[in-house]
Amino acid sequence: MVAEINTIDDVKMFAHQLLDEKLNFHPDESFENYIDSKTHLPCYSAEEAQFRNHLMSRCFEVCDDFGVDIYEIMCDIFYERVGFANLAQR
Repeated sequence: MVAEINTIDDVKMFAHQLLDEKLNFHPDESFENYIDSKTHLPCYSAEEAQFRNHLMSRCFEVCDDFGVDIYEIMCDIFYERVGFANLAQR
């Protein structure tokens, strides 16, 4: 797991890690709200969710600092991972 977010590469790595966790995530959603569809239990403990929320907040800050659209980065990574790479290359 990424320990801190300081660069755009860190943002991208975090997005990949979330997808590796099989999470269909949205940058605006709190990690406390994710529920496993099979078990109906939270995907993350309170501490895990808080840590991921902190990392996502840093993603927003870093993207803002570098003038990059976080939604575009996250969508491009998602599209690449699910096989829609041509959509990611707008």
